[in-house]
Amino acid sequence: MYSKFKSEITIRPDDIDMNNHVHYSKYLDYLLAARFEQMERDYKVAMSEFIKLGYSWVASKAEIEFKRALVLKDTAVVETQIESYNGAQVYVNFWIYKKDSMKIAAEGKVIYTMVSIKTGRPVRIPEEIIEKYSV
Repeated sequence: MYSKFKSEITIRPDDIDMNNHVHYSKYLDYLLAARFEQMERDYKVAMSEFIKLGYSWVASKAEIEFKRALVLKDTAVVETQIESYNGAQVYVNFWIYKKDSMKIAAEGKVIYTMVSIKTGRPVRIPEEIIEKYSV
């Protein structure tokens, strides 16, 4: 089983929709911000390192189940955990909590695919990357 990592996200006024809660599209932004931070802080592999190696990540599939609304006064906690690897893909589970209650606001799974920057085509995730992510 792989480690879980958490990041806090401050909800901004421009995240709020006409229903006075966080717009559903922002949850993916929160996940992206958390993964970017966690890559450097927790896995010790910053996105800039992937780019130097000629790789990047693209989201291939995202599933989100919304449980409760986040509002402007909330702080979101984004927790992620790698589930598995398969060739060029990594499966990442995530949970987004309301910080004050630690109740789940949304949860889901994203499949990220490693691609070559030169070709834009999928490439098998190198073993040294899997080792760094196996914490």
